[in-house]
Amino acid sequence: LEMEENQITLDTLKKGTDNPAFSFQGEERHYEECGGPTGEAQERRRGEGKGRFSSYCRKALQPASKAKHFCKAHAKVLKRVVLGLLGVAYLCYFIAACYLNFQRALALVVITAVVVFFVCWSFFKKHCGAKVLLLLRPVGKCFQKSWPWLKWLLWVALLAGLIAWLVLDTAKNPEQLISLGGFCTLVLFLFACSKHHGAVSWRAVFWGLGLEFLFGVFVLRTTPGVQAFQWLGDQIQIFLGYTTAGSGFVFGNTLISEVFAFQTLPIIVFFSCVMSILYYLGAMQWLILKISWLLQVSMGTTPTETLSVAGNIFVGQTEAPLLIRPYLTDMTLSEIHAVMTGGFSTIAGSVMGAYISFGIDAASLIAASVMAAPCALAMSKLVYPEVEESKFKGKGNVRIASGEERNILEAASNGAAASVGLVANIAANLIAFLAVLEFINAAVRWFGEMVDIKDLTFQVILSYVLMPVAFLMGADWADSPVVAELLGIKIFLNEFVAYEQLSTYKKNRLSGLEEWDGNRKQWISERAESITTFALCGFANLSSIGIMLGGLGSLAPDRKGAFASVVLRALLTGICVSMLNACLAGLLYVPTDVGDCVTFFITANFSSTSYTTYTCCKQLFASSVFENGTLSFTGSWAGQAESVLWLTECCGHYNHTSC
Repeated sequence: LEMEENQITLDTLKKGTDNPAFSFQGEERHYEECGGPTGEAQERRRGEGKGRFSSYCRKALQPASKAKHFCKAHAKVLKRVVLGLLGVAYLCYFIAACYLNFQRALALVVITAVVVFFVCWSFFKKHCGAKVLLLLRPVGKCFQKSWPWLKWLLWVALLAGLIAWLVLDTAKNPEQLISLGGFCTLVLFLFACSKHHGAVSWRAVFWGLGLEFLFGVFVLRTTPGVQAFQWLGDQIQIFLGYTTAGSGFVFGNTLISEVFAFQTLPIIVFFSCVMSILYYLGAMQWLILKISWLLQVSMGTTPTETLSVAGNIFVGQTEAPLLIRPYLTDMTLSEIHAVMTGGFSTIAGSVMGAYISFGIDAASLIAASVMAAPCALAMSKLVYPEVEESKFKGKGNVRIASGEERNILEAASNGAAASVGLVANIAANLIAFLAVLEFINAAVRWFGEMVDIKDLTFQVILSYVLMPVAFLMGADWADSPVVAELLGIKIFLNEFVAYEQLSTYKKNRLSGLEEWDGNRKQWISERAESITTFALCGFANLSSIGIMLGGLGSLAPDRKGAFASVVLRALLTGICVSMLNACLAGLLYVPTDVGDCVTFFITANFSSTSYTTYTCCKQLFASSVFENGTLSFTGSWAGQAESVLWLTECCGHYNHTSC
């Protein structure tokens, strides 16, 4: 039965119609029937209320709106005012620092000078660059006309100067000629392994080797270079020392002082965090671009391969290709080979921090990584010259992808989190490789005992096989077996294990231990240490092949075949690049002067030993003469009344016939 219109019926209930009595319209109708205002009047009142509220808001926000429009209209002026105030504030701070203690503020002066130079250069290039180029165009045309014969004149002058310098320099230390011979031998060996001998770009080869040599001379021979890199190494060591604040809180001071994993691996976490922050701020991209521009302009290589190799100075073999990820698909085989060689020839900044914590010289590690960049590009173009038409040749610039982090805290967090996989990978590899090495040694020892050869190990075999290579790099013949052993461990296992063992030899030398313990050498000379530090500085080992192929394959899956076809050649080139750096280190090495041993012994405390103690005791032993039951001394020791006492103290630590 149908009921009245506004009542529920069976039909409407079945169809699911709402009850109008409980609807908004029903409520409004009921309100009107009771004499309340109509809906139109209510809307009018509501509109008036909203209008008054918005009017109040507009009046309240009017000053802020005016300020916003003023800032937009005068944004450039305000920016200049703020920058000017900050500049004045920094200038006052800079003057105060220099006035209070100029020696203490020397580092601040250098940093400020570098920043001011690049800011001024950028400003000059932006506003005056086109005008200067226009003015210099006639000079450039004249230079281009004269370049064909001027080029050969410059090459002859450079070659004559290099030969004259080598003759004068090696006259004092003829053993440096061995390193020079090793350098030339390695370059000829790589040329023999070249894929296309007739297509070699000799401009890239000579410029790359020249840049490597010039940088090596600056770092190892000039006083400013030595002091600058020594200071930089010291600052990095201080900087890495801050890791103990975090690792000590998490693991405790006992563990970080006694356990290797808790002492060294947290440094990688800290360094990775800092690198991520620098990437977020754009500092790393700016520095990489400047280095890649220098290499590209001088060597004539393409922007993509140059950018990746420059990035390898600071980041690892799988992180550097991320800089050129969009371009990997279209790169030629020669460019891919250059990218791989750069990854194999250098080490990442994060693991460099770990090696410094071992006690390896920080300045040598930094120099080796920077020197490897031009050398890697040069040797890559020697071994795998360009025979295809590159899509990036002559391209103005290549965009570097920036990080996706939204703020600096996210960048720091992501950097620390990203290092967890690296730390776990290093720890797992150390456990596995050291265990495998011990197993191989046990197996080799067992086979040796079958033919009455005792104490035969994998390291001993490597020391004999690679000993000629170590000698060619410049190590003494007595040190060559140890250097060859470390080189073999680096190639067949990894450089982490090799550097850890090198640090043991260095600590033994600095502790003043005897050089020989029976037939076993306990340490190697400073020259051999320096050569080995450069030779081990690179990811070129057999286990890195999988890492390289996996990293590049994930970035460009359709080029996996191309990556696999050049990886072994790139590995060989990377190994030789590290050896070339070592040869250069041996050629430019300057022996450390121990100083006056008599003065040292006057103030020495013989309760402990050091390398200086060992060296001076050896000098004292060599000057002692025993004739007819009388002990006498020669040289500077002859007039010293305490020479016999010093000899007795030395005999308490070292064995010698004079004792």
